[in-house]
Amino acid sequence: MIYNNAYLERLEAGLRPLLPQWGIDKAAELALLTFSENATFLVKEMATAQRLILRVHRPGCSTPQEINSELAWLHAVKAQGDINVAASIAMLNGEHIAELKEGNTSTWVVAFEFIPGSEPNSEVNLHHWYRRLGQTAGHLHQHSQQWQRPESFTRRTWCLETIIGAQGFWGDWRAMHPFTPGERALLTQVEDDIKHKLGNYGLASDRFGLVHCDMRLANLLVAGDKLTVIDFDDCGICWYGWDFATAVSFIEDDVRLSEYCQAWVAGYRTIRQFSSCDEEILPVLVMLRRLQLTAWMSSHAETPTAQQLRPGWVENTLTLGKKYLDNQLINRETLQDA
Repeated sequence: MIYNNAYLERLEAGLRPLLPQWGIDKAAELALLTFSENATFLVKEMATAQRLILRVHRPGCSTPQEINSELAWLHAVKAQGDINVAASIAMLNGEHIAELKEGNTSTWVVAFEFIPGSEPNSEVNLHHWYRRLGQTAGHLHQHSQQWQRPESFTRRTWCLETIIGAQGFWGDWRAMHPFTPGERALLTQVEDDIKHKLGNYGLASDRFGLVHCDMRLANLLVAGDKLTVIDFDDCGICWYGWDFATAVSFIEDDVRLSEYCQAWVAGYRTIRQFSSCDEEILPVLVMLRRLQLTAWMSSHAETPTAQQLRPGWVENTLTLGKKYLDNQLINRETLQDA
């Protein structure tokens, strides 16, 4: 649990001497916005009214090569102009990654342009925005298939093994809670079904490629009718449908989920082909994401998001797991009767 008050205070103190590398006075206003996988700060220089966002990477999570690969794709997407993104800002020396040293530990810092807007409100009907998000994902995936990646391009592959397997980047979902034998058996059955379904679905290039990997509401900025996607930090190689699964992170129990899914798919199909097989795998990916987030809740327990959502999380996950298995059974029986 790295993000305690003492560490955050050290981060702020360490960031100030770095600000001149972006041409910002080190006396500028510096405010912590949030911390989750990374810590994010808002910088405001009163004299020039300049604002930028600093992303301070969680130590040990990403290498400079991985970060530069993310930024290369981000700038290529911005240059194409089909979707709105927040690009990184180069330092005065032309580089995009600053190093914050603390003893023998190097923490990597990237500055991004400030984009006005706010996260969509999950309490209201988001049908319109999920259709727009589907179109956005379609543009992004179309770009990722056509883009010539640099030879040095290095990003994680998000597959079953790295999402919920023994090599899971965020750990094991079983570590979140002292599950009873019955609860563990239920979620293990869910996990086994997911592995079976995705094993059959496969990793063909038309369904598995470079994706954003974290298009949840917190990574969207809405201003009027403008939608901006931020935080490509998790981008990597995964199923294209994963960008819908992550888009409903933490709201998988919303009664409008199927409506949002239909809207996303409809929007996506205005840009790029999405087969019935691709659509049928979305509930499997949503449940896979829920198990991954259960692991994340354990390995990132100190974050405000985990602390806010922890009450009731296990109960809701078990309910979602049972509903998932019931729906899979209904689907099998329907196919047998057809």
